[in-house]
Amino acid sequence: MNMQEYIEQAEKDLLHTYNRYQIVLDKGDGVYLYDMDGKKYLDFCAGIAVFALGYHNEEYNNALKEQIDKLIHTSNYYYNVPAIEAARKLKAASGMDRVFFTNSGAEAVEGAIKAARKYAYLKDGCTDHEIIAMNHSFHGRTMGALSVTGTPKYREAFEPMIGHIKFAEMNDFDSVVACVTDKTCAIILETVQGEGGLLPAKEDFLKKVRALCDEKDILLILDEIQCGMGRTGYMYAWQKYGVKPDIMTSAKALGCGVPVGAFLMTEKVAAQSLVAGDHGTTYGGNPLAAAAVEKVLDLFETNHIIEHVREVAPYLEQRLEEMAQKYDCITERRGTGLMQGLVFDVPVANVINKALEKGLILINAGANIIRFVPPLIITRDNIDEMIAILDDCIAK
Repeated sequence: MNMQEYIEQAEKDLLHTYNRYQIVLDKGDGVYLYDMDGKKYLDFCAGIAVFALGYHNEEYNNALKEQIDKLIHTSNYYYNVPAIEAARKLKAASGMDRVFFTNSGAEAVEGAIKAARKYAYLKDGCTDHEIIAMNHSFHGRTMGALSVTGTPKYREAFEPMIGHIKFAEMNDFDSVVACVTDKTCAIILETVQGEGGLLPAKEDFLKKVRALCDEKDILLILDEIQCGMGRTGYMYAWQKYGVKPDIMTSAKALGCGVPVGAFLMTEKVAAQSLVAGDHGTTYGGNPLAAAAVEKVLDLFETNHIIEHVREVAPYLEQRLEEMAQKYDCITERRGTGLMQGLVFDVPVANVINKALEKGLILINAGANIIRFVPPLIITRDNIDEMIAILDDCIAK
């Protein structure tokens, strides 16, 4: 079948929950993707901040092939070496104490919510504890993760959500304080909001929230699913400010394409929350997924990915700032590291579609924001190539 025939077949067979672009991607190499017709695309989406190491990384591919030939899956009734090694290396990279591997970011959020509620339950035996989340946040599509997602349009058709959730404003500490009661067990926020518009938490705000949590024995949950794994120039975005969470979620670039996530916690929370029988997963931390995590963490170190992000990200910021100054329709550049956004005063769908026609893959964050989350291996030349295409699309 040709590309159009595959698209028509997909529309007959797949549940229509995505408005897909009308191309079928076939292969990738470095920071480029190719469709079935051989057309080349510069990728500034990276599978929504997933493919940090770029496509067709030989060392990564070989590690997965080797593990496939050894053992793909057993169950969590048994130990496996890749999961043990991946957990050890993830602890070292994150500074956290305990790891639970999941299949996705949403499942990591589910586990974090359960751990927080169990922690509170063990203190007083009650089940009416409250969680404070942020407006405009996004934590996933499962019912628990959706319940703490602060964008009503995602929740409305699926209500009622899990109960006892309150919403405060990102970077507005007074709004957080106003939500706190003696039933508050956790505060959850993205260190950098992704879907909500590439909005970083301010250092002062994070530190005040951390102090509030310490004062009242409230658990701080930081969602690092999109902003983690080096994207901000730190392995995890909170490390820039030294505001360590009690529970942290990670996914996306954690496996660089293999579906895997994790929630991590301090020893204090681990000792006073989930125990055997409280939580589980069939696939989480299986040998194949864990081998991906282990190799990703190795390659981040040997290829100096964090250092590279710190070197190239200021250039991306500079070029996007120049674009914002050039066009009146762009009201703001925001973001941090290689997690950037341009805010427009008009919907951006047309610009993104034009860019795709010209061989540039971009995504939005809401109707009016173009999001830039490229592979972390991009170069200044890649940035210049992207800017040239984007400039032409906006001008037209």
